[in-house]
Amino acid sequence: MNPDASPLPGFGESDEPLDAYSRVVTAVAEELLPHVASVRVRGLRGGYQYEGGGSAVVFTEDGYLITNAHVVGKAQRGSAAFANGSEVDFDVVGSDPLSDLAVLRARAGIPSAAQFGDADTLRVGQLVVAVGSPLGLAGSVTAGVVSGLGRSLPTRSGQAARVVEDVIQTDAALNPGNSGGALANSQARVVGINTAVAGIGLGLAVPINTTSRRILATLMRDGRVRRAYLGLVSTPAPLPAALAARTGQRQSLRIVDVVPGSPADRAGLKPGDLVLSAGRAPVAAAQSLQRLLFADAIGTPLPLTVLRNGAMVDVIAVPTELERV
Repeated sequence: MNPDASPLPGFGESDEPLDAYSRVVTAVAEELLPHVASVRVRGLRGGYQYEGGGSAVVFTEDGYLITNAHVVGKAQRGSAAFANGSEVDFDVVGSDPLSDLAVLRARAGIPSAAQFGDADTLRVGQLVVAVGSPLGLAGSVTAGVVSGLGRSLPTRSGQAARVVEDVIQTDAALNPGNSGGALANSQARVVGINTAVAGIGLGLAVPINTTSRRILATLMRDGRVRRAYLGLVSTPAPLPAALAARTGQRQSLRIVDVVPGSPADRAGLKPGDLVLSAGRAPVAAAQSLQRLLFADAIGTPLPLTVLRNGAMVDVIAVPTELERV
């Protein structure tokens, strides 16, 4: 059994299902609430002062928190309020719009760090709990299940298009202000950072995994992440049975959309293409492609093999550097 999927103590086999469910959600909430803050940021937008808000999760014992890039925008500082009534000012260390992650550094002591898990162990249907400050209501808790994995989220900031890859889809109720809060499994391990409300009954979260940990470490060290950009919106898809039998590869990425004018567009990639390999390595999930798109990929030809209308097509895309807006 996957230990990350095991519930906290108190989930007995003899419990009534609803009672057991309630106990798990309650235990997760009690464990996580002290480590999730309601945040307010101040900055300039369009030449005017603005204020925004959301949530953040304590990431390290020495005062770093993580939230969404879209929560902080271009703000340089803000304040964080915790469930124990304490409030501290923070500085924005750095943000990465492509992953929608940002790192904050508190100017004074804050609660201890939350425990973090690995989103790569998640399964569709698994119980998850969201903790944040929806609509400014600090310390709010909702629960649901993992509805889907490996989703892509197209976003836009001014004229610049973004694609947040490999997000978790959940039906745990999320509202404005939940962004930057924690999505946790039944062991109260944070496996995602809630990032957006895509529609009624549909919430999304950035996964905590090897790739996102690399991004967060780079933000803490350098204040920014130089990212290569392709401009694809994709979703995992199985290969046709005959091709899977011939290649031994069962999964691919189906291109759902191509950002106009992006490197993917210039390379001739099209919606409906199945991406089999990138950089001559098999591609089976959004993370497989995302791992290739860091600083050393900028301006470097990236060979991709796609299946289009039953035929194998080789294309060369040249990732550009993601512009900071």
